[in-house]
Amino acid sequence: MSLKHTLIAATLLAGGLAQAQSAKGWDFGAVLDVTATSRPLAIGARDKGVQLGHGDLTASGPLGPHLRAQLTATFETHEGELERGLEEAWLETTSLPLGLQLRGGRFASQIGYLNQQHSHADDFIERPLLYRAFFGGHWNDDGLRLNWTAPTPFYLMVGVEAFRGKRLVEEIANEARIPGVATAVLKLGADLNRSHSWQLGLSHIRNRREAALEEEHEHGEEEGAEEEHGRAHGHHHGAQFSGRKTWMVDATWKWAPNGNNRDQQLRVNFEAARISGLNRYAGSRDRQESNAISVVWRFNPSWEAGARADWLRVRVPHVDHFDSGLLREHALMLAWKPTHMQSLRLQFTQQRDVVAFENPSRRTAQLRYVLAFGAHGAHPF
Repeated sequence: MSLKHTLIAATLLAGGLAQAQSAKGWDFGAVLDVTATSRPLAIGARDKGVQLGHGDLTASGPLGPHLRAQLTATFETHEGELERGLEEAWLETTSLPLGLQLRGGRFASQIGYLNQQHSHADDFIERPLLYRAFFGGHWNDDGLRLNWTAPTPFYLMVGVEAFRGKRLVEEIANEARIPGVATAVLKLGADLNRSHSWQLGLSHIRNRREAALEEEHEHGEEEGAEEEHGRAHGHHHGAQFSGRKTWMVDATWKWAPNGNNRDQQLRVNFEAARISGLNRYAGSRDRQESNAISVVWRFNPSWEAGARADWLRVRVPHVDHFDSGLLREHALMLAWKPTHMQSLRLQFTQQRDVVAFENPSRRTAQLRYVLAFGAHGAHPF
């Protein structure tokens, strides 16, 4: 199917779904995401040229007085092919006592700040290197979640998750165990006054799925192995770099005059992650690290501008030894949002200090148009 026909079909399907009437409290929505990229970024999710980005079709609503459900199907293009998938299919309780909430099925992990958010709601076209390298951009998996929200005057939430883990690390070197991945999350937040608010998060990930090594590096004799040795690959589903233990911290501060964020708002976000226990050959100094800081300013109800700086330091495994990898990235963004349901975003990205990464792009320009139909969930803080 050509991109032109894909766009037409996606638009018609999204519009038809969005116009469907809600049944017994159920809501239906869709998002169309079209992006043009001058050059693909190292470990980026966007190909060169025009393509469908992270579009989705969503249905959500109650299942009786004690449960609610959500289904989300996604569609995007990669290397000229249309890829379809089921991103979310979960049930969640709505009436457990003591601030408890249980969710089961397929859903996005609540680690970090951005992971639970659909990528079309991000402030930047490409996610930070941290998410692209460690979680494939957006980690959703099959499992269970239990959250407890404390009855405090400020926001305090503690949650644990248990996942199969195959959508994080697909091919493994060890025996498959269930659950393959477990997480623990702590989130705190409050309003300082009418104009200032903040949120702090701490996440821990315990991964029992040791990633399988590429066969060409295990044997080292195939044609082209010497050329590929020491290089990390580009587009990737799931984690490109993983390990047994991951610690993450995220901090967000928002300012809006007298709480009116419609006309003006400043958002500052910082995230950092460290991964250890890369595989059975790793030493105490073999670890992956990444952090990102972004500032976004809404200076008009329809206009936003932002800047982001992030870096990634990894150890690329080759059987019993590792090569070092380093990547730095800076991005500038300008967005026009004529309505709440659509946005046009222009982004310029520069990659520097590129070591051991395939197809680095020193400078990339991207233009992204997002159009939403029907109902869509509120964005997190």
